[in-house]
Amino acid sequence: MSRTINILFLAAEAEPFIKVGGLGDVAGSLPRALRALSTDELKLDVRLVLPHHPAVKTETLKPLGMFSLPRNGAEIQVEASETSLHGMPVYLIGGEPIRASGSVYSLNADLDAEKYAFFSFAALELTRHINWQPDVIHGNDWHTALSMYGSLTKRWEEGARHVASVITLHNLPFMGPDASVIIESYGLKLAQTDLPDWARVMPLPLGLWASDAIVAVSPTYGREILTPEYGCGLDEFLLSRGESVSGILNGLDTVSFDPAVDAALGANFSVDSLDKRPVNKRLLQERLGLPRDPETPLLAVVSRMDVQKGIDMVFAALKMMKKSKWQAVILGTGDPKLEAAAMKLQETLPDRVKVETRYDAGLARQIYAGSDVFLMPSRYEPCGLSQMIAMRYGCVPVVRAAGGLNDTVTHGVTGFVFEKAHHMSLSAAIKSALKVYVDRNQWREIQRAGMAQDFSWENSAKKYLELYQSLLKS
Repeated sequence: MSRTINILFLAAEAEPFIKVGGLGDVAGSLPRALRALSTDELKLDVRLVLPHHPAVKTETLKPLGMFSLPRNGAEIQVEASETSLHGMPVYLIGGEPIRASGSVYSLNADLDAEKYAFFSFAALELTRHINWQPDVIHGNDWHTALSMYGSLTKRWEEGARHVASVITLHNLPFMGPDASVIIESYGLKLAQTDLPDWARVMPLPLGLWASDAIVAVSPTYGREILTPEYGCGLDEFLLSRGESVSGILNGLDTVSFDPAVDAALGANFSVDSLDKRPVNKRLLQERLGLPRDPETPLLAVVSRMDVQKGIDMVFAALKMMKKSKWQAVILGTGDPKLEAAAMKLQETLPDRVKVETRYDAGLARQIYAGSDVFLMPSRYEPCGLSQMIAMRYGCVPVVRAAGGLNDTVTHGVTGFVFEKAHHMSLSAAIKSALKVYVDRNQWREIQRAGMAQDFSWENSAKKYLELYQSLLKS
């Protein structure tokens, strides 16, 4: 006899409809990977719900009608529509609070609080409107956290059936603004929680408190958030949740990121044809105006320019290593001070350092395929995708032992890992890599080991399915 698990998957963004950051990759891939695990015995009916941001792109859109939410003694209208992604139903929630802020994430905290509270509560009501009952609600970050809170408090107040709830933490420091007035305006009471006083009015802490399971985006990050250093003031609360806190590594879109067929590359290659890869290095050196030298190791950074990413450590380490033989390419945009520091480094070492302060997906892929060493010295990194892409493209990562970096790179086997968030430690790790680079056979072994890693979403989806099943059993 076959069984079905209905999963309502909520996110602020999802590729290909709209993408701002890494969450868009996750929400565009994980729900489909879960659906793909369906068998004759067990069907996973996963449905994705997104806010209907003005910039959402979709070719076919079917209106589902309108319904209302009670708000401050009146009603607020919700506009629901449906499209699909590779056969998976995708629902778009529209309404004035979503139109009001324009962009996916605005600089106005009040607008975002209004938008995502409206979205979270409307997504719960949508399931009644379409006559489809979820067994699991799976939210992501603070933008959808009030769905978990709303589901739990409605169960208490109305005696509704228990729907299991899971929240994935992509970045704990972003907890959302004080939403207490907005929550109460929708007729929900602020519960007596065991959260710290300051956290009892914020969407993410309330969602964490109400969820049956809290999942960090890597096993190491799942342990780090239980410590004062990374717990953002919630470490004691998270510790008290015990076994309900875990970590599941995000996957990578291995179809999109495949050097064997990537159209952005000058020469395609695989783990079995690494001898074709050097063509990409030559073309990259030409494009950047660097001396065309196959023997000089080419170091790479593809990153948001942010202190969290350890970009300042990269600049300091490279300055220390002027006597070593290397070239470097830095692609990224963000903090104006870090952008200026990058340009200053290029001015100081014009024949060795090339900087591009912009977002360029095509160039990023060429950098992964053409560079030798990938630098990612993040101060904290919940999961990280860049190190996985680098390994898949035969670019050997040098990373700090933080979060997902620690879970994906094995020192001396698939890359180089250092502990202390300091430019001296980074410099020592780069020097270790450059020593091995000279031994072409050993370097090739590290490249092959990295390219052989399985970072597919199927692995992550299987672990989420196990979690759903354990929650539904209990």
